[in-house]
Amino acid sequence: MTALDDPDAVSVLAHGIGAQHDLPLSPFYAFAGAFAALFVSFLALGLLWSASRFRGDRAGRPLPAAVQRAADARPTRVAARVLGLAAALLVVLYLALGPADPDRNPAPGAVYVLLWVGLVPASLLLGPVWRLLNPLRTLHLLACRAFGRDPAAGRTLPPRLGMWPAAAGLLAFTWLELVAPDPASPTALLLFLALYSAAQLAGAALYGARWFDHADAFEVYSGLLARLSPIGRRPADRRLVLRSPFNGLDATPQLPGLVATVCVMLGSTAYDGFSDAPSWITTVQTSALGRTTTATLGLLGAVALVATLYALCAGATRLLSGQLPHPLTAFAHSLVPIALGYLVAHYFTLFVTEGPRTVMMALGTDNPEPSEPPLTPGGVATLQVLAIVLGHVLGVVAAHDRSVRLFPPGRAVAGQLPLLVLMVAYTIGGLALLIA
Repeated sequence: MTALDDPDAVSVLAHGIGAQHDLPLSPFYAFAGAFAALFVSFLALGLLWSASRFRGDRAGRPLPAAVQRAADARPTRVAARVLGLAAALLVVLYLALGPADPDRNPAPGAVYVLLWVGLVPASLLLGPVWRLLNPLRTLHLLACRAFGRDPAAGRTLPPRLGMWPAAAGLLAFTWLELVAPDPASPTALLLFLALYSAAQLAGAALYGARWFDHADAFEVYSGLLARLSPIGRRPADRRLVLRSPFNGLDATPQLPGLVATVCVMLGSTAYDGFSDAPSWITTVQTSALGRTTTATLGLLGAVALVATLYALCAGATRLLSGQLPHPLTAFAHSLVPIALGYLVAHYFTLFVTEGPRTVMMALGTDNPEPSEPPLTPGGVATLQVLAIVLGHVLGVVAAHDRSVRLFPPGRAVAGQLPLLVLMVAYTIGGLALLIA
């Protein structure tokens, strides 16, 4: 979250860890460890994992009935809706009436840190929490009740729509965060939130509450991350269960736009890291196209590069393994843990330093100092490398289990070679952004 070419960028838009390129990290050991982890896991899976072990939504051990009743109780859900709506109204009031200085206004931090980054740990621990907190879903519900309408009523969603609106919403938000000339400006944030809310509520009015499941960028973002949560809900009986995160990941719906959504998550995070590079800052400052246009092309290029590499991998997998009906979506779920690894690597320190600062400002403290990072620079570097490598290893495991389910036994391992190459390429890119 950087202001790209502004050396005096406000603190809420800084990573909070100093220049990433100064981290005390040995490139040789980082790359060697990453490659060893990927190749060893690939070989071990090929030798020891010959049949699919993940059962998707059918897996899981039911949580105690008391926990289920508490989670599904009307007071619990009403409290979550009230909390989400109250927080949204508070942010809007701070944007409209609060100080213009982001160092004294908690609203930008609430959006860019507590919401965007905070949804990562919240979704991993508790599941798709934004579905309960989403103030737009609550406003739609209140409007339907006021007009005596069923919130679920509306036109049938076009099958081809899938997650494409969510992908577009995520791209728009990351453009505001990473490219806009003044992303912490109350006016810019108010305008984005107004346009985004209007589009979402219009879609819900047309298609009913199911619109948010597929089109709300933050619900889809939270839902994808929640696939790796140990807490899930079985669709068959609506029971809350404890499950392996791999089973949640395996149950990711193969909808149109899934690949685009994950590629936006990956590409925008990669661009965020690259935008700190002195060479890119110089390019943006001196480009004849202008700062915003150049930065926009950079963001789009990062997302397009991630998507192109995955599309080439999917095509190669189909050629090596025989006929595959939907090669793009069949393995898209394996990109989710990779995206998670990138998010943790890039935003962990931002969250633990700027998050408390944002809360202190909301409680009345004027321009508080950011909290000290809980880890040393060496600890931060180690965490970043581990997050990226572990995300890729989890992706290899998820892809292997899917391949032995879809492909004939003789082709299952060979069919994964393009995926392994893709994981190596993403790993090189992710580590290079940290230590280059």
